[in-house]
Amino acid sequence: MKMKTIARLMPLLALGLAGGHASAAGFQLLEQNASGLGNAYAGGAAVAEDASTVFYNPAGMTRLAGDREFSVGMNIVRPSMQFSNNGSSLPALTTTGTGDGGDAGGFNFVPNGYIAIKIDPKLSVGFGFGAPFGLRTDYDGGWYGRFLALKSDIKTYNLNPSIAYQVSDKLSLGFGMNYQKLEATLTNAVNFSGALATATGGTTLIPNLGGVGSVQADSWAWGWNAGALFQVSETTRVGMAYRSKIKHRAEGDVSFQRPVTGSAQIDGALAAATPNGPVKAAIELPDTFTLSVMQRLNERWEMLGDVSWTGWSSLPSLDIYRTSGTLLSSETLKWRDTWRIALGTNYAYTNAIKLKFGLAYDQSPVTTDHRLARLPDTNRTWLAFGVQYALTPKSKIDVGYAHLFINDAKIDANGGSTAAKGRLVGSYESSVDILGAQYSMAF
Repeated sequence: MKMKTIARLMPLLALGLAGGHASAAGFQLLEQNASGLGNAYAGGAAVAEDASTVFYNPAGMTRLAGDREFSVGMNIVRPSMQFSNNGSSLPALTTTGTGDGGDAGGFNFVPNGYIAIKIDPKLSVGFGFGAPFGLRTDYDGGWYGRFLALKSDIKTYNLNPSIAYQVSDKLSLGFGMNYQKLEATLTNAVNFSGALATATGGTTLIPNLGGVGSVQADSWAWGWNAGALFQVSETTRVGMAYRSKIKHRAEGDVSFQRPVTGSAQIDGALAAATPNGPVKAAIELPDTFTLSVMQRLNERWEMLGDVSWTGWSSLPSLDIYRTSGTLLSSETLKWRDTWRIALGTNYAYTNAIKLKFGLAYDQSPVTTDHRLARLPDTNRTWLAFGVQYALTPKSKIDVGYAHLFINDAKIDANGGSTAAKGRLVGSYESSVDILGAQYSMAF
C-alpha cells in the first residue's frame, strides 16, 4: 500500500474508538456510607449521625456526640443491564456476531472510611476516603454493539480532609479539600474490514476482519466541598452542602489488538495506521448541591427530606487526543443537569434498634438521542430500608438495602459511522441492587 492509502486509513480506524469514550464519568455513586442507604440517602446533609458526615456535609462534625468518631463501611452494588435487539445492523463486511451481549452488569464494591475529631467544643477536623464516581459494564464479545462497547471500567478514589467550626448554637460551617484519582479502561471492537475496503477504494475486501481497541488512562486532580448546618430548633435541622467540579487531565495509552491477514503489506499498513501510543483527555466531573432537612416528630419518629442538583452539563463532549495533538476520537454527549428528590423516615423500635425507610426519584443525565451502549442509563426510582443496631452506647452497626427500578431505555446509536460501528437499535431492561454495611464508634 502507498503512504496516501495509509493516511486515508488512519482517521477511519480512529472511528473504531470514537463511540466508546462517551461515559467516562457517567455514574455518580451516592453510596459513601451505609447508614444513609436505608433512607435512600434522604437528609444526608442534615443528619450528622456518624463520621461519614465528612463527605455529605463537613459542618456536621460539630454535631457529633463523641469527641472522636470513626466509621468504616462497604456497599455492594449489583447493576443489571440487558439489551433486547430491535433492528440492529452490523458494520460493513461484518457477518458474524449477532448476540444481545448478555447481562452487562456485575458486582461492584464501594468502600468508605471516615474519622472526625473535636479539637475543642467549637472546632473539628476530619478525614474521609470514598469512591464518588464509578462505572463498570462488560458485554459478551460477539454481540451486535461490540463496535460501540465491550468493557468499561471507571474508578475514582477520593481523599477528603475537612474542617468545621460551630459559629453559634444555631450555625455550623464546614470546608474540605478533595484529592481524587480517576482510572479508566475502555475497550471496543474495531471494524478493520470496512476501513480497509474504504481506504483501498473497494479493491481489498476481507470480511470479518476485526480487532479490539483499548484506552487506559488515569489522573489526579483537586476539588473542594463546603457545607452549612442550621439547628433551627431542638427538633429541626437543615443542611446545605456543595461539592465542586473536579477537572481531570487524564493521560494514558491507546493500544490495538490487530488482525493478522497473512499479507505483510496489509498487516503492516494496519499497524502503521493504528499505532499504539500515549493519549490524553480533559474530563470535568460535575459539581453537586444538596439541601436537606431532618425533623424529629417525637421520641420514636423522625422524618428526612432531600433535594439535590448535579451539574452534568459539565460534560458536553469528550475529546481524546494523542499527545502529539492529533484528535483520536470525539463524542458529543449533551448531558443535562439533573435533580434528585428523596424522602425518608426513621423509627426507634427500641433504645438499641432503629428502623430506616427511604424513597427517591433520580433523574438521569442521559437523553434518548445521545444514549450509548457504555451508559444505557435512564431515570430511576429508589426503594430502600435498613436497620441500625447499637452494640454499646458508643458503637453501632448499620445494614441497608436498596432496589433501583430503572425505566426501560431505548437506544439507536451508530457511534458516528454506521460503516465503522454498525447500528445498535433496541432497548435495555435494567435494575440495580445495593447492599451495604457499616460499623461506627465513638472513642
